[in-house]
Amino acid sequence: MSATGELPAPQDVIAHRPPFLFVDELVALEPGVSATGRWHLTGDEWFFAGHFPGRPTLPGVLMCEAIAQVGALAVLTDARFAGRLPLFGGLDGARFRRQVVPGDTLEMSVVLGRMSARAGKGTGTAMVNGQTACDCSLMFVFVDT
Repeated sequence: MSATGELPAPQDVIAHRPPFLFVDELVALEPGVSATGRWHLTGDEWFFAGHFPGRPTLPGVLMCEAIAQVGALAVLTDARFAGRLPLFGGLDGARFRRQVVPGDTLEMSVVLGRMSARAGKGTGTAMVNGQTACDCSLMFVFVDT
């Protein structure tokens, strides 16, 4: 958090950029502990045209990536991990419970678990209008940037 109490813009913290930045805004943050962010799906996103024509649906793998990006926001705002790059080390228990379509706002929350200088874990959920769309457990490893 900044000195004014404002939350940082996602692109000011994580390395991702469009078209692979899947967090529009950070809405809650406890550095090194948890984060919540939102992704407003307009229907203009590149993947909707082919997934699926006539029935656009957010791919589940991109929901998992969006959750991971929110997790990266929780990690990288912790001074212990500033300047590092968390990369996927694994994904467990991913479950897709609701279709996500253009016009939906996906709210992703991540709670970090065990963290070390080399790796960490977290659990995440993506929701639309209070309904769970996806939940999963994330594992990541750190590399220097």
